[in-house]
Amino acid sequence: MNERVAKLRKESLDAKERLTAERAVLVTRAYQTMSEASAPMRRALAFKYILENKSLYIGDGELIVGERGPQPKATSTCPELCCHSLEDLDVLDSRPLTFYRVDEDTRRQYEELVIPYWRGRTMRERILAAMTPEWHAAYEAGLFTEFMEQRAPGHTVLDGKIYKKGMNDFIADIDQAIGKLDFFADPDAYRKQEQLKAMRITAEALIAYSSRHADLARSMAAGEANDIRREELLRIAMACDHVPAQAPR
Repeated sequence: MNERVAKLRKESLDAKERLTAERAVLVTRAYQTMSEASAPMRRALAFKYILENKSLYIGDGELIVGERGPQPKATSTCPELCCHSLEDLDVLDSRPLTFYRVDEDTRRQYEELVIPYWRGRTMRERILAAMTPEWHAAYEAGLFTEFMEQRAPGHTVLDGKIYKKGMNDFIADIDQAIGKLDFFADPDAYRKQEQLKAMRITAEALIAYSSRHADLARSMAAGEANDIRREELLRIAMACDHVPAQAPR
């Protein structure tokens, strides 16, 4: 293990797991402004808003960049799927083994913004409301748990396409598919168009998000006194300029 990896490993091990309200606040603000949009478009526009506004982090010595939260081990939440209550936050903060520290600002943002908006709107609440009494009886008896109470879906959604095509290639495919829609013969054409438009917004958002990292890396390079680190930051910027807009080299 070289010195750089040893340093980054220590920083990772020393960082304390904590909950961040950043994503929860951003997704809430996004959904507050677009009640008239279709479901695919709401999700795509919320995703775009999150990537446009979430904090960026490039740690000292890092070569591979990108964090789900504003800092390492700052864990984001998905209130649109299952919104934590204040009691949930207390449990997460106080668990002796697998804990997530919850500061007062996170609690305040949940209490004042996140919980009031998502009450009655979460995917979990809508799913549970549609289930049969038999299902609820089995659930209450502890025969199984509802998966999204604990985590978000989409952990394993990749396939080989992402190694052969960039987002610009997918955008071209989407535009071609939109152009082939037949609104006279296909009763589902509008629904398909909404989905395809949402996919295009998502692909564009990923490109813009990577460009934000490229801009940050270049900004850091401009103020970096160490020649080696300056070159590394510029290489990071070049990589983020290329992927995911283009296929990886």
